[in-house]
Amino acid sequence: MLGPILGHSDETSAMVWMRAAAAGEFTLEVTPEEGGSPVVMKKVADEKDDLCLHWKVAGLQPGARHRYRILQNGKVIAADAGQILSTAPAAGKPAKVRLAISSCAKEDAGSRAVWNRMASENVDAVVLIGDTPYIDSTELEKQARRHREFAAVPEYQALLKSRPSWWTWDDHDFAGNDASGLAAGKENTRLVFTRYRPQKSYGDGTGGIYTSFRRGPVEVFLLDTRWFSMTEPSFAGSHKPTLLGAKQWEWLQKGLLASTAPFKLLACGVIWDDKENTESDDWGTYKHELTAIQKFIGENKIPGIILIGGDIHASRVLKYKTAKTVGYDLVQFIASPIHGSTIPSLNVYHPDLVRSAVEPNVFLRVDADSTVTPATFHAALINKNGETVFSYHLTEEDLKPKA
Repeated sequence: MLGPILGHSDETSAMVWMRAAAAGEFTLEVTPEEGGSPVVMKKVADEKDDLCLHWKVAGLQPGARHRYRILQNGKVIAADAGQILSTAPAAGKPAKVRLAISSCAKEDAGSRAVWNRMASENVDAVVLIGDTPYIDSTELEKQARRHREFAAVPEYQALLKSRPSWWTWDDHDFAGNDASGLAAGKENTRLVFTRYRPQKSYGDGTGGIYTSFRRGPVEVFLLDTRWFSMTEPSFAGSHKPTLLGAKQWEWLQKGLLASTAPFKLLACGVIWDDKENTESDDWGTYKHELTAIQKFIGENKIPGIILIGGDIHASRVLKYKTAKTVGYDLVQFIASPIHGSTIPSLNVYHPDLVRSAVEPNVFLRVDADSTVTPATFHAALINKNGETVFSYHLTEEDLKPKA
């Protein structure tokens, strides 16, 4: 048996995932800590779904804690004291939230230490933005085996049994180094992802895996920068290739216009500028679409946008001079790697660079607080020992369009 772990969670619903050891019927019970009748749901683990179970629990109260357990044939098989399910605070209510965000993890000791550190830092939720795990194949059985091996890490299971989690992929868990949407067999990758990653949605339901969630003062738009890349003409120029694809672009525009969150994170596996190497998997290759995003933000006076990237095995903060286009300066945070292998050559000079570190075994700890005025956003790069490598602070006022 693998898990249980928590997936998507919002104000009134949450998802619990488990991979059974064998086929059969399993029962989830979710009970409010403050008392009340449990929610009871039955699911059947079947070989055709690789024995993966997704329970979507609805009708919960916002900002509430619940205990959950799993039974088979009336016998409790998972009821650890750490199995706590917490719903998100009501969207319009002032709140604090702490997120852990990072990329590039293996099953090694350093990665395991980072999972423990995330738990020690009392993060409310975990966001993994690619290369988690390393697979480098679209072959169905290898994809499934590597997801099983990654999910079997005890420290990973311990972290996520009590914290909701969200994922997107990057090249090494999608297909292989620098892979685009032209990769053969990408349908296998998506199938396994939908089995092992319990999210509320996976792209448009037929392609891609983009999704979003709101947690307190933060709304995260998890972008898919692999599935659609190079597969069609760009929405930003018919003579150029796309990164996001037309459907994802339409979804993102609607989501940003509807969002009331003080801070809106656009998170993906690749970085939001140019790696300045021979590879093409970065926003520098698709500047036409990056320009279209910036223009859309500026024309619609959308506040609170923050960029999040991973991939490069180095961590950075960049503050771009985008006030004329966007209305304020966009900030990008790059968090990588969770494992121990760094790439110093990708920590390149950039005129807008304000923080950087080539440090192994790290994650970005984000603290957002809307109980104060203006709302604050504090990001700290934390290593496996709990040391702050660097930090950067923003307020809601920093990210408002200037008149």
